Amino acid sequence: MAIEDTPQEWQVTESVVRFEGAKTSVRTDHVVMPDGGVAGRDYQVHPGSVAVLALDDAGRVAVLSQYRHPVHHKLWEIPAGLLDVPGENPLHAAQRELYEEAHIKAGDWRVLTDVYTSPGGSDEAVRIFLARDLSEAEGERYAVSDEEADMEHARVPLAELTRGVLAGDLHNNCLVIGVLALSAALAGEGLDALRPAEAPWPARPF
Repeated sequence: MAIEDTPQEWQVTESVVRFEGAKTSVRTDHVVMPDGGVAGRDYQVHPGSVAVLALDDAGRVAVLSQYRHPVHHKLWEIPAGLLDVPGENPLHAAQRELYEEAHIKAGDWRVLTDVYTSPGGSDEAVRIFLARDLSEAEGERYAVSDEEADMEHARVPLAELTRGVLAGDLHNNCLVIGVLALSAALAGEGLDALRPAEAPWPARPF
């Protein structure tokens, strides 16, 4: 038996938007269950995101810390952002986020992994890219504001991040998943065996 996720579409008898925000909304779907009953399911409707694990030649990962109000923490993260430009290619969005948040460009791009961040309560899908062959981006740094104005930047050895994840010191989902996926890839078939950057992404088929 193949262990892989499979798409399904259960019947929805009614769908109501409860809240409409600037980037996301909250929807209630009334879904027909296998026993014939109907149950309400509330979830966040999300445009999707991309994240970038940028790995330099010294085995260090580019990270940044940013205040996240819902969890009342300043978290160490990898560069990431919303797919909020209609029709934008996810790779192009990832390249933009790496430039804007870290002022880095990369010569080699791969897909590290694809995840649903919280499938019980949101339809958000994230594609995490691996970026290598790093260099400083050209031109002036992108002007930041709000929480981003307080960012700290660092390059941290992968082994140190892995220890922090397993010790419970690092909590951002893209960083945690990206670090562990990269460690697994290095221990397995190697980074060149990862999917190409333009690999199909059924969750967000732009």
